[in-house]
Formats: sequence, C-alpha cells, structure tokens
Amino acid sequence: MNEPACQLYLISPLDVSGDFAQRLDRALAAGEGLATAFQFRVKGLDQHEAARLAAPLQDICAARDVAFIVNDDVALAKRLKADGVHLGQGDGSPKEAREILGREAQIGVTCHASRHLAMEAGDAGADYVAFGAFFPSETKASEHRPEPDLLEWWSGLFEIPCVAIGGITPANCGPLVAAGADFLAVSHAVWGGDEVEAVAAFRAAMGG
Repeated sequence: MNEPACQLYLISPLDVSGDFAQRLDRALAAGEGLATAFQFRVKGLDQHEAARLAAPLQDICAARDVAFIVNDDVALAKRLKADGVHLGQGDGSPKEAREILGREAQIGVTCHASRHLAMEAGDAGADYVAFGAFFPSETKASEHRPEPDLLEWWSGLFEIPCVAIGGITPANCGPLVAAGADFLAVSHAVWGGDEVEAVAAFRAAMGG
C-alpha cells in the first residue's frame, strides 16, 4: 500500500489514563497507513509515573508499526527507548538529543512560524521541523500564526519533513496538505470526540 503524501501525527491528550490505551488502539487501527506517528505528551508527572502510563501506549504503537515520540523530555525518551523525542525551543538542541538517544532516534523541533529556527534545526540534525499553530488550538495557546505558504517554501527547498500543528481539523486541513505538509499533528480534533470517526474524516479530507 502506498503511503499518502501527507500523514497523521497523533498527539496524546494530557490525560492518558483510564481507557485511553483502547482509544489509541482504535484510532491507529482506523488510521492504518495514514497515522504513522504518536507523541506522548504529559505534563507534571515524575518519570516513574510517566513511564508507567507510557508502557501500554508504546506497546500499541509498536504492534501497529507507529513511531512513538516523547514530548519535551530526552531523559524519558532514553528511559523508554522511544523512537524519538520532540523538542520545544527551550528543550535543548537536536545535536545534544542525538548524542543521548543515538543515530536512529527521530528528533523533531518546534519552529513556530520561523524560517530561521527551522533552518537552524535542520543544520543541527533534526529529522523533522514543526510549524504552527496554523489555527487557534484547543490544546495549547500560541501567538505564532504561520500561513500555509511557509510549508510550501520549506518543502520546495528542503528534504527534511515538515509537520503542521495547531487547531487542525478535517474541515480546515486541505490548504496545509496542498501546501506540502508531510504530517498533520492533531490532538483535540481526534480525542475530543469519536476517534474512529475523526480519523476517517481526516482520511477523506487528506485524500488518503
């Protein structure tokens, strides 16, 4: 099966307890071939508790051949032997993360609406750059509001994949896909309702 040109990058809600593991499994089953990465994003937990919550989710991702990426925390990513880490601008450099996590790790960097930050991340060895928030987000406030032409500019010049993030829904994602986003990072649009219906709606909207 050919992978679609643009894929889904699911980001966890902050609360991954309760039945979230089952929800993730359903979403990934519905998104087979389309949802190829999952970011574990929890805040304010110690490493032991975060690792306990991550374990079943990591197993589900492994079983479905989906990359398991830890948000912001290189030490936790190393402890979990995660597939990679996503770094905000205050979370250290991709170069340092690479030294800790090894050559195979997928390292992504938040670049907001900045071409300069994205080029710096690429030079430092990032495997992908993330731009956003393209739309007002239910998950995270952001004063950065790039236009889709930023994705067009990046994908026209660089081989490193770009991720679009921020308030993306099946109804508004079309221009981002058309502009060349390699991944759409989504959270509330999937977990805020029925995850299977949401993934199916993204598949239809993304031409997948």
